[in-house]
Amino acid sequence: MNYFDQKNAYIWAFFRPLRNDTMKKSLLTTLVLVILFGMTEKVSAQCFLNTATNTYETVLGEPCVNTIITAVPFLRIVPDARSAAMGDVGIATSTDANSMHFNASKMVFGEDKGGVAVTYTPWLRALNVNDVYLAYLSGYYQLNDQEAAGFSLRYFSLGDIAFTDENGMPLGNGRPNEFELNGSYARKLGDNLSAGLGAKFIYSNLAAGQEVGGEQISAGTAFAADISMTYKSGKIDLNNGSSDLTIGLALTNIGSKITYTNSINKDFIPANFGLGAAWNLDFDEFNRLTVAMDINKLMAPTPDPGLTDDDADGVPDYKQVSTFSGVFGSFGDAQGGISEELRELMYSFGLEYWYDKQFAVRTGYFYEHSTKGNRKYFTVGLGLKYNVFGLNISYLVPTTNQRNPLDNTLRFSMLFDFSAFRGDADL
Repeated sequence: MNYFDQKNAYIWAFFRPLRNDTMKKSLLTTLVLVILFGMTEKVSAQCFLNTATNTYETVLGEPCVNTIITAVPFLRIVPDARSAAMGDVGIATSTDANSMHFNASKMVFGEDKGGVAVTYTPWLRALNVNDVYLAYLSGYYQLNDQEAAGFSLRYFSLGDIAFTDENGMPLGNGRPNEFELNGSYARKLGDNLSAGLGAKFIYSNLAAGQEVGGEQISAGTAFAADISMTYKSGKIDLNNGSSDLTIGLALTNIGSKITYTNSINKDFIPANFGLGAAWNLDFDEFNRLTVAMDINKLMAPTPDPGLTDDDADGVPDYKQVSTFSGVFGSFGDAQGGISEELRELMYSFGLEYWYDKQFAVRTGYFYEHSTKGNRKYFTVGLGLKYNVFGLNISYLVPTTNQRNPLDNTLRFSMLFDFSAFRGDADL
């Protein structure tokens, strides 16, 4: 996702003064083309090789901006309002119907038999664009005390776009869109340990039927898998309450590369390594506080600022490594060594307070290094639950000058749980 936000930030800055509908469509057209063909050349042109250290730096001697680039970055957009209100944490938080995105192995530890959730996220709302959005539908069901299964559908619409050629002549209209279908299975390996496995189909239609640079554009498809594990400690009794700790590990979007042309040069999808922990503190039967933290890292090759092309085929070598070489090599391929690898880590911190399991207040913070996307923002939100129905709301507050597609945007999630099937729904 950080690639997507880098490009949105670039486009935001360039088109910030624009307000009429024609210019908004130009914005979206540019967005599609930038996603298709990337900004590698733009980034590398700002960097210079320091022969003394054999690293690329800016003219001020600072590390170069070198954001990891992937296709279909919509897969990494946090889809639900609860996690969005907690700084995007979710790997180890309590189970709900949106667990599919973060860590499917949590499903077997849910307090409810199952649940369904739907979230609507407006995109670029600060530009008064009304047809760009992310929609997410997800759910899970516990088959028995040891097993659970889940599903999700993620749909991203980039709205209506009027395509033109290089001379500005119209080429027709299009409605770029992407979606992901995901099915997962989870099983307990013990009283406190579980594992999950998911399979997903990815479809990305950004400009099918158009031609750019002599290349015919078509829809891209890919297949991927998720692997996850969860450890949940037993309750620890306190004087007037209890506490427990949950730790989660999730490897997501591990799969095939994707292309939008007939070229053998394919792009990586955003495979991700995620590690999370959540501490739940029940002060009494009415008050609960959750403190959570996630650390994420994209498992895709770090761009080579020098664009090394040993086989002289016009494609940088780092883009041509195999899928698994890219995934496993991503932990040690940064040109700047271990210091740059550490800069690729993304941190999420979140707090959630529940009163009587009916009213929740949430806040969080997300941090990404300035050379790896520079997303930094606070989040806030509320949650309400009555009987088997729930509603979550979140709001994002940027802490840098970099514009965010979710500036001034409220996100909503509606949930329905199956606790009534166990006869224990809150009345």
